[in-house]
Amino acid sequence: MFHVGGARSALYNWATARQQGGVFVLRIEDTDAARNKPEWTDGIISALAAIGIHEGDPGFEGPYFQSANADSHRAAAEKLYAAGRAYYCDCTREQAAERSGSAQTGYDGFCRERGLEYAEGRALRFRTPDEGTTVVVDLIRGEPAFPNSAIEDFVIARGDGSPVFLLANVVDDLEQGVTEVIRGEEHLSNTPKQQLLWEALGAVPPVWAHLPVIVNEKRQKLSKRRDKVALEDYLAEGYLPEAMVNYLMLLGWGPKDDVEIRPYAELEQLFRISEVNAASAFFDVQKLRSFNGEYIRALSVDAFIDATAPYLAADRAPWPAEAFDAAAYAELAPLAQSRIAVLSEIVEQVDFLFLAEPVQDEQSWAKAMKNKDVALALLGTAREKLAALEAWQAAALKEELEAVAAEHGLKLGKAQAPIRVAVTGRTVGLPLFESLEVLGRERTLARLDAAAERLAA
Repeated sequence: MFHVGGARSALYNWATARQQGGVFVLRIEDTDAARNKPEWTDGIISALAAIGIHEGDPGFEGPYFQSANADSHRAAAEKLYAAGRAYYCDCTREQAAERSGSAQTGYDGFCRERGLEYAEGRALRFRTPDEGTTVVVDLIRGEPAFPNSAIEDFVIARGDGSPVFLLANVVDDLEQGVTEVIRGEEHLSNTPKQQLLWEALGAVPPVWAHLPVIVNEKRQKLSKRRDKVALEDYLAEGYLPEAMVNYLMLLGWGPKDDVEIRPYAELEQLFRISEVNAASAFFDVQKLRSFNGEYIRALSVDAFIDATAPYLAADRAPWPAEAFDAAAYAELAPLAQSRIAVLSEIVEQVDFLFLAEPVQDEQSWAKAMKNKDVALALLGTAREKLAALEAWQAAALKEELEAVAAEHGLKLGKAQAPIRVAVTGRTVGLPLFESLEVLGRERTLARLDAAAERLAA
């Protein structure tokens, strides 16, 4: 699944490339067979397309597959070895740990001067300079410096001869003309190693920008084991792609005029990678809900009906296909549109209309029917008044129920509660009188009778 952090990184790359008339390069780093499946690649491509980054755009390049460039990776490893910038090593991790007395110390350079040649099982290590400092020019973090003496001689090709990520990544960037690398801050520790490789291969490193980590409400890094992090899950739940894009663009950056809700085209023009804050970015689901609600309310009614249609279809809704009445839904859709923040919430708003009996929320029932005698009396009077009503319309229904409330010495809001729960199953929902009008006389009266029978029992 496509992590929301990856989606944020992609959007920042996309915006930066488009601002400069450049291209966004999608590369699938598929050299680890255990972590590579074609359907996962398809998922990445479709997730990117959902947020507006797609293959049909002239600013999109790829997808490239790292495995297709294996010959170049091996050639680079051989070049570094021939130039004396890398050497073969047959040490095991256990041997290195035994020499240093700690598994955390890192490799001690034991094989540097042994002059080993290639053989099966021998890894190729890059010879890190003993002195000096590697300075990374980062558009977000300034110029962090890494003493070379603290960087171990790291592996660039495994014992079977296959290059590791660090080298493959550099070679691919070189051959694909990458000039800016915008990625998560967890890669910052790799950057001095990669920069040393760029220089050893006779090339100028790209411009770096390491984005702040995204955290949850406990200030913990968003984790797929603990948090909902997949972009696809949010979209499936009913977050609009436009709202997701808007919110993700603001995770670490914001426009100077503080106007947050705005179309991507405006955000792209305003965005500056150098203005991204280095501090952790809080993924606030409540704020995302608020954004999404704003985008939902901005839809035309027809667009809202189309957007909610998948959640009302028989394969997802709790009612049979023949129970759904598109005309009845269209009458209530404008009212529902102003009340939901996520498209999937539409089901709870309108299920009373398409189910044979309403879903009874027991807490709502207990609250509305707390005073059994008053509730029974209200239901009885309402049933009598509504049965005799000539025009089954919202205005007339309201007028009759106001009379019922007055008769029992109650305000309309108090009098409505038992009726609403009897008819819809919940204390909160769409406006009651419009709901009753669309539900119809027969079904409304039947539900009032059923509620009275339950109370009496």
